Amino acid sequence: MPEIILFAPLIGALIAGFGWRIVGERGAQFLTTGLLVLAAVLSWIVFFESFEEAETITILRWVESGSLNVDWSIRMDRLTQIMLVVVTTVSALVHTYSLGYMEDDPQWNEGESYKARFFAYLSFFTFAMLMLVTSDNLLQMFFGWEGVGVASYLLIGFYYKKPSANAAAIKAFVVNRVGDFGFALGIFALFYMTDSISFEIIFEKGQELSMERFSFLGMELNAVGIITLLLFIGAMGKSAQLFLHTWLPDAMEGPTPVSALIHAATMVTAGVFLVARMSPLFEFAPGTLVFVTIIGASTAFVAATIALVQNDIKRVIAYSTMSQLGYMFAAAGVGAYQVAMFHLFTHAFFKALLFLGAGSVITAMHHEQDMRNYGGLRHKIPKTFWAMMIGTLAITGVGIPLTFVGFAGFFSKDAIVEVTYAAGTAVGSYAFWMLVIAAMMTSFYSWRLMFMTFYGAPKGDQHTHDHAHESPMVMLVPLAVLSLGAVLAGVLGKGVFFGEEVFEWFGESVFLGAQNGVIEAAHEVPKWVKISPFVAMIIGFLTAYLFYVARPAMPAALAKRNQGLYQFLLNKWYFDELYNATIIKPAMKLGNFFWKKGDGKVIDGALNGLAMGIIPWLTRLAGRWQSGYVFTYALAMILGIGVLITWFIFTRGTL
Repeated sequence: MPEIILFAPLIGALIAGFGWRIVGERGAQFLTTGLLVLAAVLSWIVFFESFEEAETITILRWVESGSLNVDWSIRMDRLTQIMLVVVTTVSALVHTYSLGYMEDDPQWNEGESYKARFFAYLSFFTFAMLMLVTSDNLLQMFFGWEGVGVASYLLIGFYYKKPSANAAAIKAFVVNRVGDFGFALGIFALFYMTDSISFEIIFEKGQELSMERFSFLGMELNAVGIITLLLFIGAMGKSAQLFLHTWLPDAMEGPTPVSALIHAATMVTAGVFLVARMSPLFEFAPGTLVFVTIIGASTAFVAATIALVQNDIKRVIAYSTMSQLGYMFAAAGVGAYQVAMFHLFTHAFFKALLFLGAGSVITAMHHEQDMRNYGGLRHKIPKTFWAMMIGTLAITGVGIPLTFVGFAGFFSKDAIVEVTYAAGTAVGSYAFWMLVIAAMMTSFYSWRLMFMTFYGAPKGDQHTHDHAHESPMVMLVPLAVLSLGAVLAGVLGKGVFFGEEVFEWFGESVFLGAQNGVIEAAHEVPKWVKISPFVAMIIGFLTAYLFYVARPAMPAALAKRNQGLYQFLLNKWYFDELYNATIIKPAMKLGNFFWKKGDGKVIDGALNGLAMGIIPWLTRLAGRWQSGYVFTYALAMILGIGVLITWFIFTRGTL
């Protein structure tokens, strides 16, 4: 069964990509969607199976080189089960949704099967992600890691005639390569230290690595600390953490279903999965875990501040994704890997719901994405309104504190806040307050999106608003399914992800050190800690209501009075401008120097000019020796013998 789950998307991608002329464009769409639905159903069946210890299913022998022996295998344990369900479910719903969304997609290449190509890309992306999460070794994981990078490049740049889409695709690819270089170095270091890249062997040597050191640039460094840091740099790039995050908002240039697939449950969560999978190493690297916690908490805060003022509906949700990923890394950083996976699980449902709901709004408004041109849409598209309302209630963490009543985010986000406090460290306290503040801002920008889009008087083009219409059922059914997950995923998952069953349920798939008792301690935190996210959510909601319903003129007046801060947040803390000034422009200048001075003047000018003078002269000289007369060749032989005799005389007969 796991083999079918893994290869069904690949079969769909190959047929849709190369055989669409045989099955037809529509046939390619239904085939890929059907195979993903099959994979999703089988994933849920596998999800309820019990694995007391990890099981390995070998597909084939892959690489044999010296001591490196790698099989292509499927590792089945609790982490794999969770990711299989998340990836295939969201992907199947995105495929289904795309049947309707892409039907009215404005396209410019008549006669080109762009729809079959789109579905082939989606399926290939899913296969690469499944390769990543089912891997039994680091080479296979890296293969899937790079596969989703290639697929995301194709999907983000799907509208390849738009310069902005091409630029966004290249940016995503290049920024991710920075993180991937760190990941690759981590793999090389692990092989150097353990002579293996198999998870089983690496995990057994985790404690041993913590006591070993190696030299790097003249420094003696702790092996496991450096290795885990390098692995986390890879996770930072893929999961858009602070400093390697700039590609994420630009990825909105792709079609909306792509945004849901990449940002909800698949590519961006790969980094969180990597940290959880490598917990047998991270548990012996306290310094790296401190760094993970700081980066995660800081990312949650920074992304939330940027989302406060964005006007593009997809960009608001994109920065929300970045912020929620920060929550997950903060949990993993304090050693609560199960809680990080809990939020990954719930986040998949409500974030995919919000993205696909945004796509429904964009479709209704004839591809208008600026929320300032929305307003009053709840009566025009009521089903989409209620779906996005459920998603908003889930992401803001609406629920009744100290009870089992609440939406998905209420349970998982609150669990993260509690474990950071329970860590009892300075870094844990920093993360706690950053996440509580981020929770308040999450509530504000989420309700701001709802109020600007669905409430108030219609704004923008009146004709567009008058002709807004509800999406077809093929787009609404995935919203309904995701709404169900956004309501139930938290309450049904709390026991096994954060409750008494957590350690038994996860088994050996997650390793916790002897000193790691953060999850148990989280259940004993003070009540004010437990209700702090709820209070933050209420403050954010009331502020958004005041700004965008009660007194809609207030935001503009406030922005005018604080123009510097407003521009700072609107321009995303000027990260792009900073990187452009310090990295991109100097690199471009250096490239131009080597191009014009090195290649143009030195190689094409001096060297080529010299060659064009010397080579013809040598050619003419050699041609004179090739006269065809015997006496010419005899003379050459005599001269050669003379040279050899002279050499032997002066070297006394030795060579």
